[in-house]
Amino acid sequence: MTRHHDGGVAVSRTRHRAELSAIAAVITALSAAIYVGVDAGDGPLDDTAAAPRPAPGRAAPVSTGVWVGTWAAAPVGGEPLTGTDGTAGRTVRNVVHTSVGGTSARITLSNLYGTRPLTVTAATLAVAADDDGPAATAGTLRRLTFGGAPTVVVPAGGQAVSDAVTLAVPADSDVLVSTYTPTSAGPVTHHRHARQTSYVADGEHTADVTGGPYTGRSTSWRYLTALDVLSNEADGTVVAFGDSITDGVTSTPGANRRWPDVLSDRLRAAVAAGEDAPRYGVVNAGISGNQVLADGQGVPRSRPRPDGSLPTADNPSGLERFERDVLGRPGVRVVVIDLGINDILRNRSLADPDAVVAGLRTLVERAHARGVKVVGTTLLPFRGHRGYTDAREGVRREVNDTLRSGTVFDELVDVDEALRDPYDPRRLRADYDSGDSLHPSDKGYRRMAELIEPEQLLGSAPARL
Repeated sequence: MTRHHDGGVAVSRTRHRAELSAIAAVITALSAAIYVGVDAGDGPLDDTAAAPRPAPGRAAPVSTGVWVGTWAAAPVGGEPLTGTDGTAGRTVRNVVHTSVGGTSARITLSNLYGTRPLTVTAATLAVAADDDGPAATAGTLRRLTFGGAPTVVVPAGGQAVSDAVTLAVPADSDVLVSTYTPTSAGPVTHHRHARQTSYVADGEHTADVTGGPYTGRSTSWRYLTALDVLSNEADGTVVAFGDSITDGVTSTPGANRRWPDVLSDRLRAAVAAGEDAPRYGVVNAGISGNQVLADGQGVPRSRPRPDGSLPTADNPSGLERFERDVLGRPGVRVVVIDLGINDILRNRSLADPDAVVAGLRTLVERAHARGVKVVGTTLLPFRGHRGYTDAREGVRREVNDTLRSGTVFDELVDVDEALRDPYDPRRLRADYDSGDSLHPSDKGYRRMAELIEPEQLLGSAPARL
């Protein structure tokens, strides 16, 4: 069930030649500036032969399209047991899944939870040869640069965006992003619940295409927080913003069955069928345990906010991270918010439903100030979960009643009504329940995505009066 909110002289030949030469030099310089970093990655790199690098200042061929997000993950905290060694002397090969394709790509690396500068001396990007594996498709490996240099130093608490590399990135495919760090930056900034196997190799193996050296495995994404593409297939980005339900913590690992994945599949299929559907990339900004109002547990970091206060180390609130994880994404047009259940479950005292709704309204106001449309969901039932009480159920119902009034979001997707047990509305329907009475099954996640109508993602945020 969906609901709508009620509510763009002649000269010498020598001089002539000199002027033409000067104009050509200016054009070449401007092109090089615009495409800095692309020339270092035009050719494939593999174990047998590396493609020659273009001459300095040579611009890459002009590509058309817009920059959109094809994959993302929100940094959650410092990875446990990495505070001393980090990933020093090892290569991390993250495996991520694209939502839309493009002709060029760039990545974002985060050292948000590091205590020292993160030095990356080599980084590559490639299309995976197989699902859920570390081998690269022949001819697709590209060396990444940052400001034209192969090495980047990311300050503690900071992030770095790579130069663009020319590469045909397919939609609905796995991409490998490999980084080598010779020294430790302290705790590794990671996204814990990847539901995807990534890989680790001892030594520097960023240009390896066989996958052989990658004998270590990881269920977290490390350092990598975004993969963007220059795309003719998409006009913008949808950000799914939420908690563990958006993160898909109970979905089948390696199968890309989180509800944002299914939404991406639906949008691509609708566009291919010629339907009036938005051409958007879909990125996931879910964090398990996330709340609208409160930060998670953790030791405060030493790097202060601009106002001098210290944020907690792990799992910043929705209000705290909204600018970074939603509004900071390229080409963001719409955000889908499914957040609030942890404000009820993790509150030692009874949560204030008015405060939760007020927090959601603040997120909407911030999105509208940037021209971003907001689609929201109701909160799913959780009777049977260890945190359930009748009083907490009452808070959930109060929040949902307000959301259904049409006074919060631009569009509402009533996942509660669709997934609850018709004989006990306080519970998830059995086939939509993963087994913990809180998180949906693969079938439940699919149902959530099916409830979001493509036309709900069309249009723009209401004009500010």
